Amino acid sequence: MDAPRKFEKPPVRPSPQSPEGCLAVAIRVPVRIVVLVLVVPVRLVWDGLVVGGRFLYRTVLRPLVRAVFVWPWVALWRYVVVPLAKALGWLTNLLVVVPLGWLYRYVFTPVGHGLAWVARQIGGGLAWVYARVLTPIGHACAWVVNGVAALVGRLGRYLLVVPAGWLYAWILTPVGHAIAWCGRGFVWLVRAVGTGIGFVLYWGARILLVLPAIALWRWVLTPVGRVLAVIGREVRDALGHAWRIAGHISLAVGRVLGTLFRWIFVEPVSWVYRTVLTPVGHVVRDLVLRPAAEAARAVGRVTRQVLAAARESARQARADFRRMVFGEPRQPEPVELREPMGDDTRTLGRSTTVLTKD
Repeated sequence: MDAPRKFEKPPVRPSPQSPEGCLAVAIRVPVRIVVLVLVVPVRLVWDGLVVGGRFLYRTVLRPLVRAVFVWPWVALWRYVVVPLAKALGWLTNLLVVVPLGWLYRYVFTPVGHGLAWVARQIGGGLAWVYARVLTPIGHACAWVVNGVAALVGRLGRYLLVVPAGWLYAWILTPVGHAIAWCGRGFVWLVRAVGTGIGFVLYWGARILLVLPAIALWRWVLTPVGRVLAVIGREVRDALGHAWRIAGHISLAVGRVLGTLFRWIFVEPVSWVYRTVLTPVGHVVRDLVLRPAAEAARAVGRVTRQVLAAARESARQARADFRRMVFGEPRQPEPVELREPMGDDTRTLGRSTTVLTKD
């Protein structure tokens, strides 16, 4: 058997293009030239404004917006609102939640249990009254009402329903049939008159309004609309092509200006920095800044030593003055921390110690 063929996608047929007339071909080239001449300066100005706006947004507006609108609110939230909310939450818990919990637990709950017990007792009494008193009275009232209702129903049947049925069958029904027959005749007459008037109005409006409007639409407005549609389509396509071409021209102009700026300003400045300023800076650093720093450090060390010697001399002078005025300070007596020697010491052969000895 032959190997199964792989699934192949059917070839995509290009969509048939509508043939273009001589009017479209005649309008296309001059319109595209005029639109290109008008759009190129606009696109150059637009791209320049976009580049300047992006640079201004990155360097000025975004830091300014953050500094003016974002960081003050962040600082307000972090250092004012959050601590204040925590303090209010703590105070609310201390002054409201805890007292309410205590009140509910030790006041409302016992009172509620007492009220529930009283309600259960009252409900039991009401149930007894309903079962033993109200239910028999209600049964007696229902028996009386049922009897009165049966009597009223019989009287209403023979005094109202039977006469009303006779009146409807022998008087109202024939009169209604006659009125309905007259109404059907009147409706037929009105319909016939309306049909004739509508026929006359329809053909009059068709001849006087519809046929001239159709002729105007078919022979005047449709050709003019097609011409205007072709012109509008060509202008739209010309604007699109001109905008894209102006974009390429703007890109090329921007690259040329960037290259000129790099050649005229960036590369000379970079060359001056690498070949002139950097060696000069190294020389200044090695010959001026480093010796000056070493000298400053040496002066600092000498100054610190002089100040330390001055502080030590002042301290000694204050100590000599105190000794001269108040005398030598009393030396603390040494405290014996070792165990006593001799017979009073603890030995291994006896069970007594210095603290338990008589």
